[in-house]
Amino acid sequence: MASFAFKIAYAPVYSYTHIEAQNQLCLKKDKIFLWHRALCAYLVLRALMTPYSSSHKACFTPVSLPISSLFPFLYFMIRDFHVAQREEDIGYYAGYVGSAFMFGRALTSVLWGMIADRYGRKPVIFFGTITVVILNTLFGLSTNFWMAVSTRFLLGSLCGILGPMRAYASEICRKEYQALGMSIISTSWGIGLVLGPAVGGFLAQPAEKYPQIFSEESLFGRFPYLLPCLLISIFALGVSILCFWLPETLHMHTKDNEELEDSNDAGEATINGPDGKQNMKKSEKYPPSQQSLLKNWPLMSSIIVYCVFQLHDMAYTEIFSLWAVSPRKYGGLSYSTADIGEVLAMTGFGLLVFQLFVYPLVVRIFGPIMVSRIGAVITIPLLSSYPFIAMLSGLSLTILINCASIMKNVLSVSITTGLFLLQNRAVTQKQRGAANGISMSAMSLSKAIGPAGGGSLFSWAQKRQNVFFLQGSHMVFFILNIIELIGLLMTFKPFLLEPATDSS
Repeated sequence: MASFAFKIAYAPVYSYTHIEAQNQLCLKKDKIFLWHRALCAYLVLRALMTPYSSSHKACFTPVSLPISSLFPFLYFMIRDFHVAQREEDIGYYAGYVGSAFMFGRALTSVLWGMIADRYGRKPVIFFGTITVVILNTLFGLSTNFWMAVSTRFLLGSLCGILGPMRAYASEICRKEYQALGMSIISTSWGIGLVLGPAVGGFLAQPAEKYPQIFSEESLFGRFPYLLPCLLISIFALGVSILCFWLPETLHMHTKDNEELEDSNDAGEATINGPDGKQNMKKSEKYPPSQQSLLKNWPLMSSIIVYCVFQLHDMAYTEIFSLWAVSPRKYGGLSYSTADIGEVLAMTGFGLLVFQLFVYPLVVRIFGPIMVSRIGAVITIPLLSSYPFIAMLSGLSLTILINCASIMKNVLSVSITTGLFLLQNRAVTQKQRGAANGISMSAMSLSKAIGPAGGGSLFSWAQKRQNVFFLQGSHMVFFILNIIELIGLLMTFKPFLLEPATDSS
């Protein structure tokens, strides 16, 4: 018994809350070292997964990069495929390509979550990053519309790391550090969604932008959108290698929990006798509402609200890039891919500073739900100002569009981070992979609707330049605000319920 107590006293920082009393005896330097090692590994992976390339984490960044890196050049890629008969129709086809990834992920996220719960987080993360390396490169080699759609769909189907990474972050950190851990996840995801377009904007069509380096007859001249995809794939390959040093959390927790429960059961049997009282204790530990995820309303309500905001965010991401590159006669900014890259690079820096240094403090003061509400309220007037920003030019346009982009992405990530916390606190450790798989499937479905709906909405709005009510881009941002308002209303009771207690 003494050796068991000694082992518990020196357990790693990712031990669960039900043995926190014993963990207080841990050496302070060991806790700091272990926590920082895991957190840094996770942050690096998240940054790599940004390509969603789609870049939500260390491994999140290679996932989010591929997701977002195509948006600055998607308009021109669809144009080069010659699939759209009119310029106004490009948005429709762009929406289909943007949705293919999310639709594929919606079909397989629950399966990947179950695999992560059974075999561990690390194998799923490693397989997902390798998938990014292969399929993101093939997307850059696309020569027609259907090849682009197919590679994006397969990438979404086979890269199932987002749910396991969210579960991983909640397990690697103590309760008091979970807000920071989730903030880093959201930051890595958000930076991926922001830096992905920067990479795509600066490196797409290199033969046109940098003719002194890349000729029209070169590989990157024949495949003008390969360079940003290849760079993201190389980044994801580096993340895959780093995965070997990523500590597994599922098996560690399972082993620690079984030993602790065996010890508690032995103590109960000694005191109470073999009368089955320990079984009552176990059933109380995991109540029915926790055992059935679909009946766990704190979990399901937070997932539904999260999906509404993600639908808004993905539609905005699609629309922003299309709006920025569209001609001024359609209410756009007439930006080049490089111009969009500059805006989103600045946005990524501002997002990083806010999430690492400001968000953890704000969520401690106001709580995750209130932070999400405040973010939604501020987003509505901010988006309403976009059509008026398009009327500016020169330095004033540059300053305002950068400020608006930074603020919009900061608010979006703040909203989703708060909902991340609610979701992971509503379930036990054994269910986090499956719970995050359900969340990822629902979110991916909403994100699949977002780009397709956003592209169709943008194309439709471009044809409404001479109407009296909400012409052109005014209608686009008005509808985005309607979705944001719906999400805001859903954050109030009785719809959204905060977990009464955190699940260990």
